[in-house]
Amino acid sequence: MNHYYTDLHIHIGRTKSGRAVKITGAKSLTFSNIIAHARDKKGLNMIGIIDCHSPEVILEMEEHMETGELIELSGGGLSYGGLTIIPGSELEIYDENCRGPIHVLCFFADMTALKQFSDWLKNHLKNIHLSSQRIYVSGKELQHKVKELGGLFIPAHVFTPFKSLYGKGVQESLTEVFDPELIDAIELGLSSDTYMADGIKELHSYTFLSNSDAHSLGKIAREYQTIAMNEPTFQELKKALSNQEDRAIVANYGLDPLLGKYHQTACEKCQHHFDPNVGKCENCGHHKYVKGVADRIAELSSEIKNRCKRPPYIHQIPLEFIPGLGPKMREKLLDHFGTEMAILHEVSYEHLQQVVPAVMAERIVAAREGSLQLAAGGAGKYGKVI
Repeated sequence: MNHYYTDLHIHIGRTKSGRAVKITGAKSLTFSNIIAHARDKKGLNMIGIIDCHSPEVILEMEEHMETGELIELSGGGLSYGGLTIIPGSELEIYDENCRGPIHVLCFFADMTALKQFSDWLKNHLKNIHLSSQRIYVSGKELQHKVKELGGLFIPAHVFTPFKSLYGKGVQESLTEVFDPELIDAIELGLSSDTYMADGIKELHSYTFLSNSDAHSLGKIAREYQTIAMNEPTFQELKKALSNQEDRAIVANYGLDPLLGKYHQTACEKCQHHFDPNVGKCENCGHHKYVKGVADRIAELSSEIKNRCKRPPYIHQIPLEFIPGLGPKMREKLLDHFGTEMAILHEVSYEHLQQVVPAVMAERIVAAREGSLQLAAGGAGKYGKVI
């Protein structure tokens, strides 16, 4: 069984013609740029591009197929220069059963299913060209359509305060909106990890994913996982998500939850820690706050005597979070060692200090070992390394 680095939540910012797909995504997030950066800079083996329902993106993919650069794999998925692409779509559900909008990821095995899904979406979206659009069907109806086309259905960044399943989407249970039997996995999001999420009993039967939700090239693989599969294909991924035939998630790699933008409850205005019992921000006096992921999970959790057997969740600090490690120094490291995966997890201290100052090599190793001191993020502001 082989192990593959996988990030299944990467946005397309613009099409080849310059048309916006993910409005908040960087213009450099084109289909071709994503592939080159994910494969050559980050060292990933499989990625999920989740705005592939957009008609111009489909046309661009078909152009690559005509030239032979992009090929459909017999086990599902698409291959471009050795990198496997799982095409998908992020959509927003806000039906009569939701308290607030919920984002979900839908993935498909091949271009035929993807195009059928896109054609179906045209009748249920206001703008088929854009990412993360509200779909005017129920959550369960969307689930059934995805399954009809042989796809995977995964609630996205489920604890984020806005536009997520547990953020504001449901009061207590995913069954308020979804058929639990038609969910293939749960994406945790940046401000939580396996240990936190396992406090919620109804999630125990699902595989947990840690994905980047990248809105720029640099954010690709800030969270990812290694997956044991025979080969990097859609069908092997599907087996891994349900732990079939020794396919499985081997390890999740993600930000320490303290670094996430919504980990602690914080003031809406100044992002300072906010104690709801006080009733106002002790820093600026503002009265509104954004409930943190840690507090929301605590509300939903129960005492668990026997926790699930899960793969390890390895807290990592991406190179861009390490103080003093600027773009030029990161590029120098990449030129010498190839990929960020290698720098973060494999290159020795002795080799690192041959390329960067000893203090920077020490910080990279300390990040690897989890010994850096962190300040928690909240209300949309990332945590930071102190």
